Amino acid sequence: MDVEAFASSPVGQLVPIGGHDVRYGESYQHVAFLPDPLPTRLDLAQQTVLAVTAATAAVARLDQAAVGLPNPMLLARPAIRREAVSTSAIEGTYTTLDEVLEADLVEAREVSPAVAEVVNYVRAAELAYEWIKERPITVGMLRHLQKILVAGTPGDTSNAGDIRAIQVFIGLSSGRVADARFVPPPPGDQLRAGIEAWQDWINTTGDFPLIVKMALGHYQFETLHPFNDGNGRLGRLICVLQLAARGELRVPVLNLSPWLETRRREYQDHLLQLSMTGDFDPWIQFFAEAVRAQAIDAADRIESLLSWRESAIGRLRQASVRGVAVRIVEDLIGYPMITPTSAARMYGLSYPAVNAAIRRLAELDILHELTGRRYARVFVAREVLRIISLR
Repeated sequence: MDVEAFASSPVGQLVPIGGHDVRYGESYQHVAFLPDPLPTRLDLAQQTVLAVTAATAAVARLDQAAVGLPNPMLLARPAIRREAVSTSAIEGTYTTLDEVLEADLVEAREVSPAVAEVVNYVRAAELAYEWIKERPITVGMLRHLQKILVAGTPGDTSNAGDIRAIQVFIGLSSGRVADARFVPPPPGDQLRAGIEAWQDWINTTGDFPLIVKMALGHYQFETLHPFNDGNGRLGRLICVLQLAARGELRVPVLNLSPWLETRRREYQDHLLQLSMTGDFDPWIQFFAEAVRAQAIDAADRIESLLSWRESAIGRLRQASVRGVAVRIVEDLIGYPMITPTSAARMYGLSYPAVNAAIRRLAELDILHELTGRRYARVFVAREVLRIISLR
């Protein structure tokens, strides 16, 4: 950590820390960065205001595109799983969207540890979106979500779900403590006061445009780093939760992490530079561009999915196919992978009925059977999967 640069920061202060580094069997004395409370007023550059305005407009268009469907939550299901894959990849856990979708169709013991960890995010996100329909974002909520995130992973310790009680270091895979890229605040009263102040700040309204509020809140959360594990994934989830909580995005179809994943170093550098310089404009511009680009991308995906569904239903009409086959096709934009068993359960019909319908859809080249699997037959709508998987 560039101690000299952080020492002159206008948005935080260095505080002394000490401890024992078990890797080297030696004690250390160093410093950590404690951010000041977030501002209630900022004079932003014109370029920043324009970027925020463009992002806000893109989110509004995305919201309209999503809520126009009879069942808009169909779109949320693959979007949450796509976000799960990318947000986990930023933190070094790699899976594919196919694997995460398949995990819904098999026993938990049949998925790899990496997939299980990504599925934890899906569970946490789905719970969070339900939570904020009636309640604000709180530290208590985040503690519960963090425990879900780390379940069954190395982070699943006795302290899971608690504000951390240990010192953590960012970018310290090897070397001594002084080599860490960033050192978040030490555990204790200052960290607890910081996260409580963050909670109060993000739940106030009217002080900043929401995109600015999201950018600043994300910076502060990541800088405080309140948990032993899962801070990055939680922080990015909170951004979309803020949109949903304010009613700006009624269906959670915005994926910020794919954009940030391809710019991972730049993303990390912006957060670090803000702590050192106190200049909020570059970070807000970067964040606003992420929101704008991904909102446009999500709207384009929705258009492509709806176009595919209309075409597929047209093929059913031409082939005089009716009944549950039509219902399956209507739902494939949300459930691009299915099994006869999962379809029977979903539609409350007998296995033979849905099996016959799936077989007919396969004959029409709408569904394709996956081969070489360890479990029963899985069918996929390849074009739907292609649309939602595009980078």
